[in-house]
Amino acid sequence: MEIKSAVALVTGGAQGLGLAIACRLADEGATVLVADRNAEALATLQQGLEGVFMDVTDQEQVKTEVAGIVDRHGRLDILVNNAGVIFSEPFVNIMNPSGIMHDYDRFRASLTVNLDSVFIVTAAVVEHMVKRRIKGAIVNISSISACGNEGQTAYSAAKAGVNAMTVTWSKELGRWGIRTNAVAPGFIGTDSTHHALNETVLKHIQTNTPLRRLGQADEVAQAVIALVENDFINGTVLDVNGGLTI
Repeated sequence: MEIKSAVALVTGGAQGLGLAIACRLADEGATVLVADRNAEALATLQQGLEGVFMDVTDQEQVKTEVAGIVDRHGRLDILVNNAGVIFSEPFVNIMNPSGIMHDYDRFRASLTVNLDSVFIVTAAVVEHMVKRRIKGAIVNISSISACGNEGQTAYSAAKAGVNAMTVTWSKELGRWGIRTNAVAPGFIGTDSTHHALNETVLKHIQTNTPLRRLGQADEVAQAVIALVENDFINGTVLDVNGGLTI
């Protein structure tokens, strides 16, 4: 796909990894819509990025905002499902006798924001792509944790689900020329990573990564660009993890 002049939507794009992806798409010449529920971050977006206040777990709001984007710009060619929240909780915690097992409500909440949101936004966008016969590109941001990471039952389950939907959609949507791929980053040095993991854990991760460092947000953005531009990549989950396997 030619990124120049394409219209792209990046969810969770007002900061961190999503912002790096949005900026890279804009640098390549795309018209970029940044969807986020952080109004303050949206207000500080750099020139050239259009902010859209959106809660990706609210189906009706997503449908309304996506329709508004299509009305304003005439089309949507690229969707990057980046919105999500890293979540860690052990399945069994003997240090908490009053709640030794993983909390079910927190499990469901993690799946809602990390898995359901991808379904909700993609469904809204693909409806417009199919009706307008647009040969679009969808890139889902997965995670190395999709392989199963200790202490991340909910997050791992959600990202494994994202990978499964990616492959399923590549088969179903390919007949309309809509490609679906995913990028599965390892541990990237974003604020969210540093908030979710303490320095001892991060140091352990770096030691066990063959490149001996965390990844950079722009390195993930480069992978997204590659998947969008190559018209014969479909149904791929691209690992960007420096050689680390969990």
